[in-house]
Order: sequence, then structure tokens, then C-alpha cells
Amino acid sequence: MSENSHLRKKQRDFTGGGIMGLPKKRGSTGDEAIDAKIQELVEAWSCGENNDLIQELIVTSLKIGKDCLPEGDLKLFNRSLKEMRQASNVFGPYEAERKVSIFGSARTQPDEKEYQTALKFAEEIRDKGYMVITGAGPGIMQAGHEGAGREGSFGLNIKLPFEQGANPTIDGDNKLINFNYFFTRKLSFVKESDAIVGLPGGFGTMDELFEVLTLIQTGKAQVVPIVLLDAPGGTYWKTWLQFVQDHLFRLGLISYEDFNLFMLTSDIEEAVEEVDRFYRNFHSYRYVGKDLAIRVKHPVTDQLLKVLNNDFTDLLESGEFKVSKALSDEANEPELADLPRIICHKKRGMAGRFREVINVINQH
Repeated sequence: MSENSHLRKKQRDFTGGGIMGLPKKRGSTGDEAIDAKIQELVEAWSCGENNDLIQELIVTSLKIGKDCLPEGDLKLFNRSLKEMRQASNVFGPYEAERKVSIFGSARTQPDEKEYQTALKFAEEIRDKGYMVITGAGPGIMQAGHEGAGREGSFGLNIKLPFEQGANPTIDGDNKLINFNYFFTRKLSFVKESDAIVGLPGGFGTMDELFEVLTLIQTGKAQVVPIVLLDAPGGTYWKTWLQFVQDHLFRLGLISYEDFNLFMLTSDIEEAVEEVDRFYRNFHSYRYVGKDLAIRVKHPVTDQLLKVLNNDFTDLLESGEFKVSKALSDEANEPELADLPRIICHKKRGMAGRFREVINVINQH
């Protein structure tokens, strides 16, 4: 267990409040008698405070049945839900632990510099109290598991037509999850990660990285540190960055502030420090209506508030950054109730600029 694990919330919401903010309601099939039977069934099954959401799931399933969808669609929906359920159950006991997802090629060989870089990074981030999430295959994935060790690893295996099996380090472990679909697997990578580290890889690595960047840039996932780690002397990420600068930024397809969302390095210690520094004082954040509640580990100083209100007013719809206790709508996260808060009415989006706010918080 890491030293900060007691501060973590039991209900993980990687959207920063978007999921928590969805209304709970009893769905209706349109048939009052059927609705009553569903309600009776759910209450007999005793799903507690989530009865309404479970009822909604059942109603949706019955509506899908009425839609007479093709068998292929039904199998996809069914399998996806089962995979998401399994993943949540596997990660659940480790909710209090910070975790880092590692992306990279399955083709990288153990004698290559990139493999050794991944292994060493995983080893050092494990020593900082983080667990590692990566695919369960060979290459960079196996290096990540070897570095973090079996106890500190999660393996997200994808079933492929050419049968990719799990690597020896994670094979047979209860933290190994087998996915049929890439999209449910990617959901787990993003949902369960407190940081992302990318090493050189092919289409899959690019897919995973751009997915994370898109979700964070558009506000669909929380801002987390993203480190693009190359082996010493490597040019993989430098070449990638050149493309992003020349063809995305130059054409106005991304903003200058978007470059704050990631950093490039070939220094393992710098990569570890980038991840660990992100949580030095900053803990988490959540939207509560129009307010953004930023939870921090240490008391908020007057100097910090002065810097925020002097330098980051462009982030605000109105008002100013101010100190607050936990908001009433945060009552479903009692584990975080005692953390100091910085509250503001933040404009939506502007994730890159918000990353600068987190950097400032971590300096105080």
C-alpha cells in the first residue's frame, strides 16, 4: 500500500464528476405492470443505493429485446458489459492504489534498449508506490510486468485471431483480464490509470495514446500526467512531436496549451519524477454543478491563491479561486471529506491550461 492510499476514494470517476453527475432515475418500459415486477425483482435482489440504476439497466436490456436487433449486436452488447463488470471486479480491491498504464510495442525484444527502459521505469515507479497496468503480451508489456513484478502488475490481455497469450510474469494471476474488444480494454486503461507512459510502438500504441489525449483534451477524462518515454538516444517521440508540431499545431488543429498535456524524455528518473510530482500536493478534482472542486493534500496558502487569481483568471467563467470545505454534493466520497479544497467556476475544456494550474498547486 502506498502512503497516500488512505486518501483515495472508493468510487472512482475518471471523468472528474461527469459520471457522478448523471441523474439516477427509474427507467420505464412503458408497461406499469412490467415496471412493478422489475422494481420488485431489484429490491428483492438488494442492490442498495444503486437499485434505481440496476432497474435502469434491466429496462434498457428489455427495450433492446423489443428493438429486435441483430444477434451480432446483442452478442456485442452482452459481451461488452460482462468484460466491463469483470474488469471493475478485478480492479476494485486495489482502488486505493495509484496506477500507471504503460503502452508500447509487443514486438520489442528483451535485448533492445526500449525493453530495458520499460523494465527499469516500471521497477522505479513501483518503488515509488505505484502499480503498473499494461497489456499482457510480450515486448514492452512483458518488460513492464517484469519491472513491477507480478504483485504490482495488472495485465489487460486482448484476444486476437492469432492468439496472443499472456506473458510468463502475469500468466495465471488474478489481476489478468482477458478482453475480446479493444474498446472495453482501452476503457480500463483510461478509467483505472493515474498516469500514462508511452514507449515506442505501432498502430496500437498510437491508438491508445491518441485516445487518451483526445479524452483529456475534450474533458471526457481527467487530466493525468502523460509521459512519452524513449530509450537513451532514441528519436521515436521526437519524430512524433515534429509531426504534431508541423501538421497539427501549424494548421491550427490543436492549441498551444495542448502541449502541456504530455512531456517527452529519454531519462527514466525524469519520467518517474514527472508522474510522482503530479500528486505531490494535488489529489483530484470533480465538477459539482458549475463549480470545480480541486482537492489538495496540504492547507491552501494565501500565496497559492494569489498566484492562481493573478495568473489564471482566463480559466474562469466568473468569480475567483477560493478555499472551501467539501461541497454537499461530494458527500458520496466521504474518504475525501477532510481534504482542503480550491473551488472555482471554471470554463469547460482548456485541459492544457488547467494542467498548468496543477503544476502551480504542486509547487506550494
